[in-house]
Amino acid sequence: MCSRIFPPMHGCKYYIISHLAFQAPIKATCEDMSCKTGFPEDVHSAVVSRSVHGGQPLLNVRFRSCDGNKKIHFGSSDPEDFRVGEDGVVYAGRSFQLSAEPTEFVVSAQDEDTREEWQMRVKLTPEPAIPGPPAKDYKKMEDIVFPWQQYKHSSHLKRQKRDWVIPPINLPENSRGPFPQELVRIRSDRDKSLSLRYSVTGPGADQPPTGIFIINPISGQLSVTKPLDREQIASFHLRAHAVDVNGNQVENPIDIVINVIDMNDNRPEFLHQVWNGTVPEGSKPGTYVMTVTAIDADDPNAQNGMLRYRILSQAPSSPSPNMFTINNETGDIITVAAGLDREKVQQYTLIIQATDMEGNPTYGLSNTATAVITVTDVNDNPPEFTAMTFYGEVPENRVDVIVANLTVTDKDQPHTPAWNAMYRITGGDPSGRFTILTDPNSNDGLVTVVKPIDFETNRMFVLTVAAENQVPLAKGIQHPPQSTATVSVTVIDVNESPYFVPNPKLVRQEEGLLAGSVLTAFTAQDPDRYMQQTSLRYSKLYDPANWLKIDPVNGQITTTAVLDRESTYVQNNMYNATFLATDNGIPPMSGTGTLQIYLLDINDNAPQVNPKEATTCETLQPSAINITAVDPDIDPNAGPFAFELPDTPPSIKRNWTIVRISGDHAQLSLRIRFLEAGIYDVPIVITDSGNPHASSTSVLKVKVCQCDINGDCTDVDRIVGAGLGTGAIIAILLCIIILLILVLMFVVWMKRRDKERQAKQLLIDPEDDVRDNILKYDEEGGGEEDQDYDLSQLQQPDTVEPDAIKPVGIRRLDERPIHAEPQYPVRSAAPHPGDIGDFINEGLKAADNDPTAPPYDSLLVFDYEGSGSTAGSLSSLNSSSSGGEQDYDYLNDWGPRFKKLADMYGGGDD
Repeated sequence: MCSRIFPPMHGCKYYIISHLAFQAPIKATCEDMSCKTGFPEDVHSAVVSRSVHGGQPLLNVRFRSCDGNKKIHFGSSDPEDFRVGEDGVVYAGRSFQLSAEPTEFVVSAQDEDTREEWQMRVKLTPEPAIPGPPAKDYKKMEDIVFPWQQYKHSSHLKRQKRDWVIPPINLPENSRGPFPQELVRIRSDRDKSLSLRYSVTGPGADQPPTGIFIINPISGQLSVTKPLDREQIASFHLRAHAVDVNGNQVENPIDIVINVIDMNDNRPEFLHQVWNGTVPEGSKPGTYVMTVTAIDADDPNAQNGMLRYRILSQAPSSPSPNMFTINNETGDIITVAAGLDREKVQQYTLIIQATDMEGNPTYGLSNTATAVITVTDVNDNPPEFTAMTFYGEVPENRVDVIVANLTVTDKDQPHTPAWNAMYRITGGDPSGRFTILTDPNSNDGLVTVVKPIDFETNRMFVLTVAAENQVPLAKGIQHPPQSTATVSVTVIDVNESPYFVPNPKLVRQEEGLLAGSVLTAFTAQDPDRYMQQTSLRYSKLYDPANWLKIDPVNGQITTTAVLDRESTYVQNNMYNATFLATDNGIPPMSGTGTLQIYLLDINDNAPQVNPKEATTCETLQPSAINITAVDPDIDPNAGPFAFELPDTPPSIKRNWTIVRISGDHAQLSLRIRFLEAGIYDVPIVITDSGNPHASSTSVLKVKVCQCDINGDCTDVDRIVGAGLGTGAIIAILLCIIILLILVLMFVVWMKRRDKERQAKQLLIDPEDDVRDNILKYDEEGGGEEDQDYDLSQLQQPDTVEPDAIKPVGIRRLDERPIHAEPQYPVRSAAPHPGDIGDFINEGLKAADNDPTAPPYDSLLVFDYEGSGSTAGSLSSLNSSSSGGEQDYDYLNDWGPRFKKLADMYGGGDD
């Protein structure tokens, strides 16, 4: 018996089953705290014969237990086809044929004490049908023998101290064959006494990619079927198996490692075909620029994957053909020469080559890429003016005007901080009347006036300006004299507006100044001293109260009306008027001036009482009427005021009394105990404190009324009615008129409703049947003979007899007369209704919608239905003399609605 012994693990126990004898497991224990209980692998693959019979041992499972006392129970996920013994041997549960695809099931192990469970997936692959050639055709090759050891004094397997280590098989990639190419032969020492079958499992054999390695099941010869590619799979890990003809494992599987030897079959590949980098101009040698990187799919630890870089070419080659160098191992590009100048060369293009085999030009494979290096700008060129002196002119008193354009040149990259110019005035403008803005597109300096310039004061400015960039110049570079220039600005004299002095002009004047009085003189001055102009002309521009006028020549202002401080045009005792002064220049210019008149108050207004109306009770009560004196004048021509009642009429002082409670307020109250309710006019004399005094008599309308205990009027309505004002009377009249209109509209609506009701009385409700109901009318006539009704209109059209078949001279009274009748437009014939009520309604609707119909109260002719009637005269229904002679059997043909009449008159004697 031969079996592979796995290396011992300290502190663990192995269950090892010999595929030959299937004996009880040999327990090998050792001490190691790193032991882990469970299956040693998650997936176990085995190759068995295609035909399986029930009870046949297929394989054994290995379970590692770190505690020798554990009781492990094995189970299968497919117990019908596969069952697992307590010793870990998997048996076939029944006889069956394995399919070409691998058969999978799960073997579980459970601790009977702790109920802990472990699982392992088992994959069974059917034995490949590969016919093996005769043994004599095999050439001599290396054999791999399954290790085993047998002791003379024991029939049991013994644990070896160490296991065999199978050296890996090295196989070059891209082999040209022929295929299959023999690699090695695997055999067992037991093949002398037993007929064995060999197989290999693992990726490349029975797992994807399948079919790369095959083994002769008889001879154990392992072969490769096609070329290998190390860049896809660098090594293969296979397991070799030896079983007997029954599929019983004879030896433990051995591991075979096949390493694919790398060949230089891949060129280096740059990560980017074009690499972009930058370097500032003027950089010193050794300045880092960029790094290029290439990769090689070959083994990076061998020469096949070791790359070296070099620069093949540089364009342009100025100022030196070797401005840059590259680190041949890292790909770092650095400068090696000075003289980088963006203004001369803005970009360099390098061709970089990467070669494997450590750069061996003979055996190495190469590839190239392009490195584009842009020389970035630094401020190594100051701005320079294109001229030493610039000229400009500006009209006086103008602002935000561009006087001159300052142009500069700068060799740095446009629209960068090293190119953008900034201008400043270094002299010639102490008052700050100019500023220089920069045009962002052209980089020109725009000299602009920011404060008005007076020609009479300054006729010319000579400015000194300097230009510099937004960023400082590079180290060691100075500003040349061309960075400074002079700007000569000439001021142009223009016709300026006259101006009043002072403006505004304040004049203090008492109110009441009469019209035609001279107030003041308001004149202007012309600032144009160097222009030949005549005198100024004056006019009035704004005078809201129209109190003033101005002399057009000398500017003298006189009044045209009395000045009144209490006017609405006066605010805070101030009256404002605006005047205009115009010169005769080209073009004429004008200026405005404001005259402010401060009006002093005089006592020209008498005080008045406020409010004008009040209410009080007819009995003497503590409540009084509070009144206030109002005077448009101000101190000292206003309060304090004196309040008194006039002597006439005598009833005023007899009924009323007034008491002043402050300088502006007084109280009016009843003097007598009772005054009849009504409205009373109480005159009050109010005198102000002016010098001289001004007084007036104001009438206070007092409403005396009956009051409750709270002092509130209870007969206000009667008092108010006795003295209604005009507004109240108008409101009452409007209410009355609106009420009358509503009543009139209601009456008209009622009359119209009555007319509609009377008109509807002639119509029969469609829901009522005139043949089944007794209708009650307001009037009872003497029968159809004294009624001018044409009952022929009620005839059914289908039953009318034509006139041609009736004897001449025989006509019913209710038939249509023969003489001529008024002709009306013929309407479309209505369908033949079975119900007379519907027929009448249809005719009424047609008449209502006919614009040519006769008036409402005239006889309407709906349709002529022919002469004669099979129904006979309707008057016979109420006639007792002719009842027995009339035949009413035709009522049975009129439908169910006339069944009642048919039973009454057409039923015979009963």
